[in-house]
Parts: sequence; structure tokens; C-alpha cells
Amino acid sequence: MSILVFNSGSSSLKFQLFETTASGELKALARGMISAFGEQARCTWVIDGQPGDACATVHNHHDGARWILNCLQDKTLLHTLTAIGHRVVHGGDIFSAPVRINESVVAAIEALNSLAPLHNPLAVQVIRACQTFVSPDIPMAAVFDTAFFHTLPDHVSCYALPHEWTLNYGIKRYGFHGTAHRYLYQRYHEISKTDAKTSRVITLQLGQGCSVAAIRGGTAVETSMGFTPLEGLIMATRCGDIDPGALLYLAERLNIEQLREGLNQRAGLLGVSGTSGDMRELLRLEAQGHSGAKLAIDTFCHRARKYLGAYLAVLGGADAIIFSGGIGEHAPPIRERICAGMEWCGLVMDKAANAAATGDSETCISGNASQVAVYVIPADEELLIARDTKECLAQYL
Repeated sequence: MSILVFNSGSSSLKFQLFETTASGELKALARGMISAFGEQARCTWVIDGQPGDACATVHNHHDGARWILNCLQDKTLLHTLTAIGHRVVHGGDIFSAPVRINESVVAAIEALNSLAPLHNPLAVQVIRACQTFVSPDIPMAAVFDTAFFHTLPDHVSCYALPHEWTLNYGIKRYGFHGTAHRYLYQRYHEISKTDAKTSRVITLQLGQGCSVAAIRGGTAVETSMGFTPLEGLIMATRCGDIDPGALLYLAERLNIEQLREGLNQRAGLLGVSGTSGDMRELLRLEAQGHSGAKLAIDTFCHRARKYLGAYLAVLGGADAIIFSGGIGEHAPPIRERICAGMEWCGLVMDKAANAAATGDSETCISGNASQVAVYVIPADEELLIARDTKECLAQYL
């Protein structure tokens, strides 16, 4: 039995193929991603430990999914396929758990497109591609990013807006990156052998998009993203928190498309630095004395540290802090700057361990004297989606 997982990002498409072992565990057979779309789209993969890559003309997620399915079929890896799992960013108030995909589910996902215009339509493209490629006897499941945050208390999820607005337009804090935050919490407890039912953990998912979550006993009680993935931390090209009055001011001077594009594509690290949204490039430029890069990094770290302190207050302290994502996993200077001056809460970094944690390994980077464990853990969202898919579709497999 094997399960194929698609993880649709706004500018990428990841996949993993898992097989079920004799013990019932899931083992990855293949993984890869399409990292860019266009005339020279590039797909990289690892199959049975062997890396590979290819380029082709792939303009969208629908064609990308079909390309991946064709590649896997050509390598005779789909002959035992029994299910497909899809990451869907926004489930609104409709979906609080994984669900088997049918036409009514797809229609409900499409109805939420306006809440996640950069993500939900792409997930539907991939679902449609799979429907036309594989047998209808192979069931599919949707796993929703927002589902993990359905547990947010009302006083956390609500905005202080006119009551009729929240009722008529469904405006509330939904939260995102839920699959990643849930995986980080679960994996930390597998590694540390601590009690997952009582612990307090703060997870930071820092990559192209950035978010932080406060989790108590496996339940999310706070998160930085809100009605859309724009709220919260500064991101590569997204603004994060901003005074709504500034948006009203800009709305009188820009049209809605200019405003939407600027907030999503030209803000964040790119906007502050004036040169790049890539943290690696910004660190390189900062070392050369680039003032814009330094300002962007300082602002990024300050915002993250501010949220970290706030969530320590929300949880009444923390047992662990977890870093993940492209920046969280690969940028030791950023982790160090975010955690600087946190000794007041018992957090002491091991500078050598932090500096050495530059790859995809799971590493404890807190010192022996630290009262708060600090870990770097790569988030394997596809594995969690595969587990959810297996459980959701158990009666059909």
C-alpha cells in the first residue's frame, strides 16, 4: 500500500510517496518538488536515496501534478498506489479535520478561494489533475492548514470589529501553517520523550512565509497569522502586522490590485531592504555593510522576539521553543538574534550547537543550564498529511 502526498505552495509544488511497512509505519519512497514554473520549470527529486532533476515547460500546478504523476508512473512507483493526500491551506469554518474528497468538498474549497487566493485555487488544480490521471477507485483526502487552529479560544480568534461585519463576512483569525506547527509539536515529543499532554511549546515556522504558534497540551492557543497569511511576523515579501490606518491611507492613493500586490509581493524583507527577500542574500549583504539588509534583518528578528515574549506570557512560560522552515533551519545567526537577551525566562543558547545546526537535522541548540529546551526540527508536513490521509481513508483502503 502506498500514499502519494501533494503539498501545494503559492510558488512551488512538493510531493512525497510513502509505503506502509509491515509494522504499519510510513516510509518515504520518493520525494521532490517543482520549485519554479514557466518555460524552464525545474523538478528535483530523491528516489530510493538517489537524487535527480529535470527541466520542462510547466506553467501551473495542474500541469506540474500531471508531470510528477507521469514521472512516478514511468519509474513504476504507482502500481501500489492506494490513496492521495492533498494539503489545502484554507478550510474556513467548514473543515476542522481531514476529509475524503468528493465534488461537494472541491466546491466548498473553491468557495473559500477569496480567503486564500494564492493557495486554494492551486490545490484544486492539483486535485483535478489527479482526478483525471488516476482511477476513481483511488480515494483522496484533503488536509487543511487552518484545521489545527479551530481550537483557538473566541477571545483569541475574534477581531474588535463591528459585530455585523464579523457575522456577515466571516472575519476572524483562522491561523495558517497548522500542519507544520502540529508536526513540530508531535515530533518534539517523540524526540524528547516528554509528556505531550501537559507541555507548553512555542513553534516558529520561518521561511518564505513565517508564523509562530503557542501550543499547550497539543492544543493551539495562539498563532500569529490571522484572517489571511499576511498578519503577524515579517516575511520574505509579505508585510506582517501593520496599522490598518496605514492601509486606509494607502487605499486612497492606490487601487486595490496595487495594494494587494504590494502587501503580498513587494513588502516584508524585500520591502525593508529594498533589495531582496532572501535571508541568505540579506545576511551576505549585511556582512558587506549594506544598511538596508541590516535594517531588514534587525526588524525581522525584533518582530519574532516580540512574538516569542508575548507567547511566553500567554503560556505562562514554555518547556520548549522549536525553529523550523528555511530560515529557522538554516540561519544560525537569525536564531541567535531572535533568542538574544532571553535569559530572563531561563532560555540559554548553546552557541556552538546553534552554529553547527545548519542542515536538515534535528538538533537541540539550548545550553545545559537552559530551563527552556530549544530545538531545530525540519517540518515534514508531507508525512503528517500521509498519516492523516491514512487515518481519514482507513475504511476505503
